Amino acid sequence: MGKQKSVTPVPEGVVHPEVTRPEDDHELSLRPHDLHEFLGQTIMKKNLSVFITAAKERKESLDHLFLIGPPGLGKTTLAQVVANELDVEFRQTSAPALDKPKDLVGILTKLSPNAVFFIDEIHRLKPAIEEMLYIAMEDYELDWIIGQGPGARTIRLPIQPFTLVGATTKAGNVSSPLVSRFGITCRFSFYEQADMEAIVRRSAGILHITVDDAAAALLAASSRGTPRVVNRLLRRMRDYAQVLGSGFITRKVVEEGLRQLEIDHLGLEKHDREILRIIIERYNGGPVGAETLAISVGEAVDTLEDYYEPFLIQTGLIQRTPRGRVVTGMAYEHLKLKPRIDVDERSLF
Repeated sequence: MGKQKSVTPVPEGVVHPEVTRPEDDHELSLRPHDLHEFLGQTIMKKNLSVFITAAKERKESLDHLFLIGPPGLGKTTLAQVVANELDVEFRQTSAPALDKPKDLVGILTKLSPNAVFFIDEIHRLKPAIEEMLYIAMEDYELDWIIGQGPGARTIRLPIQPFTLVGATTKAGNVSSPLVSRFGITCRFSFYEQADMEAIVRRSAGILHITVDDAAAALLAASSRGTPRVVNRLLRRMRDYAQVLGSGFITRKVVEEGLRQLEIDHLGLEKHDREILRIIIERYNGGPVGAETLAISVGEAVDTLEDYYEPFLIQTGLIQRTPRGRVVTGMAYEHLKLKPRIDVDERSLF
């Protein structure tokens, strides 16, 4: 893996897609740059630190890295952190942007040695591009077809050793042959309260915001265990503090801000509570299928399963059963509703 290969010039006509997407400047400024700044996910970080150090000492590319977890937990950020720790080039794209094989060729043939190449939503890769990745990941080479018809021939393009970092919210939709080629797998979990409070303080320091301890604790508890959410809420609380308060974020400011945004103490938004109420009021607490529930709440099935359900399940408010989604007793208690007499107690508790 440490041996560098000469790179064949990119064939004529090969282009690469947009490999970056516009990001909010504030969001970019809040991203950690190394593992020390990356808060939470302690065990994952310890393991990655060992793997990164070993790769640097051997002067090799890090083994390919597979990141799994719900949106907003830091998969893209961790990919950038890995590149920073390795002190190598970082290139980013998403699977839908890779429309044709030449798009992938255009990127891989221009990577510097041991670069980190990040593909978001990797479960959406097209089969032809996925198959091209197999050879690239294992042999650091690409198959390229020149000509058409009977005169067509295949040449193999050598590329520099690189680390592919694939991120997905749907690990089950990634093919087994692709998964097996990743040497390192990292599964993200929702962040603990203490880690979320630390993230609030770090982000507040970067944004030059004063936040007292009580306000930080309430913000952390109301952010669904997700750094992206807590950073978004922190900026909104800054607005409320500036316009309605003294400029400092206190617990009173956070309480008023969350009330205005219709976010409760568990971090449930209006739409989360609507999902629970629909299951309870229209479907007697469940079970109800994902497609039926998605139509009832006016959301796509993917949005329901990727964004809303993970946190509702994590907090114990709904359960997935073979027959569909079922609310738990905690959901009735949280919404201050009384279970109907004919609701199956086994489904509730």
